[in-house]
Amino acid sequence: MRNPLLDKTFVRFLMVGVVNTLFGTAIMFVFYNVFHLSYWISSASNYFFGSILSYFLNRYFTFQNRSRGWRTVVRFTVNITVCYLAAYGLAKPLVRWALSGAGKTIQENGAMLVGMCLFVVLNYLGQRFFAFREDGGKKTDQDETTGGHL
Repeated sequence: MRNPLLDKTFVRFLMVGVVNTLFGTAIMFVFYNVFHLSYWISSASNYFFGSILSYFLNRYFTFQNRSRGWRTVVRFTVNITVCYLAAYGLAKPLVRWALSGAGKTIQENGAMLVGMCLFVVLNYLGQRFFAFREDGGKKTDQDETTGGHL
């Protein structure tokens, strides 16, 4: 039996994720370790800039979503925000506890790595089943902007 979560969209999501991860991780660790910005600003910058790239790559390549209007943008933004807050909000106290004997810089770098991993899982599920889902006969963004006419 085939796993419906591990189909062609999952493979494409992973490919986009590699590109996006390299891009966003560079931003995050440079902001934290070179510019000495805070944990939250550094990790949020990763997701702010990375999300712009991710939106276009995942919308058109991964999920091949062609809907028009703002609904998809809003759902994508909500998904990224919820996934970010959940992943990094859980990662920081978890890693602080697990690495309680280490210094703050080690703890926060570790928390950023753990947060990235949690984010990937949550984000895939959110993009697939919420942000870029097919509405299956329901009113689509295209219907909203064209009145259902092409």
